Amino acid sequence: MKLKLDENGHAVLVDGNPVYVHADGKEVPFDAAGTVETIKRLNGEAKSHRERAEAAEAKLKTFDGIESVEAALKAIETVKNFDDKKLVEAGEVERVKTEAVKAYEGRLTEQEKRHAEELSKISGERDTLQSTLFNERIGGQFDRSPFIKEKLIIPSDMARAAFGNAFKIEDGKIVAYDPSGNRIFSRVKPGELAGFDEAIETLVDNYPNRDYILKGSNSSGSGAHGGLPGGKRTVTRAQFDGLSAAEQAAVAASANKGEVSIVD
Repeated sequence: MKLKLDENGHAVLVDGNPVYVHADGKEVPFDAAGTVETIKRLNGEAKSHRERAEAAEAKLKTFDGIESVEAALKAIETVKNFDDKKLVEAGEVERVKTEAVKAYEGRLTEQEKRHAEELSKISGERDTLQSTLFNERIGGQFDRSPFIKEKLIIPSDMARAAFGNAFKIEDGKIVAYDPSGNRIFSRVKPGELAGFDEAIETLVDNYPNRDYILKGSNSSGSGAHGGLPGGKRTVTRAQFDGLSAAEQAAVAASANKGEVSIVD
């Protein structure tokens, strides 16, 4: 990317931040102060992770030289039996232990059954709550999105059907992923996750059939379809037949509004 300059060779500023032009032509103000704070926070997190790893490695050194955990546990059990021989012979201790284990396992089986039933019930309630949360948090974002209302010819429910799977709720935040499974980060605030509208715009920009869902005034580039006077776009019958059912519905809806013309 490169710094945007005015006719006098001075840097163009937006809200006090210099504007940079990316390779795809998008102009984004660079928040230097915010970026420094983000880098400081990430460095702190990295230090915390490193310290936890070092502490874990130090604890593991306690077990250096032990090659078989099973053999070590057996040796510990043998030593316990020797200590118990102060009261009774080791063989008697083993018999008592075996009977105690059987009695305990009998009670444990019933407890495990009850716990499994309770866990199943709780898991079902959790999944229902997560589904409700997802529908409210993410579905509501699609319904309220200015980008979808102003830039797309499809309604919010169709946009959600096309792009909803790209969003997840992680640690209480909405996180977007690109088709390759990578998190979508903000261009306006480097190092931060993209907000919903910035993420949906990125997803649409990389959508193979974006020209079928963008309003006519936003169709541009080598992939744009031909237009008619007044900004109306054209779609051939062959192109229409090659679209998915959802895309056909979107084009048909645009045709009814006079935004698209389907030609043979």
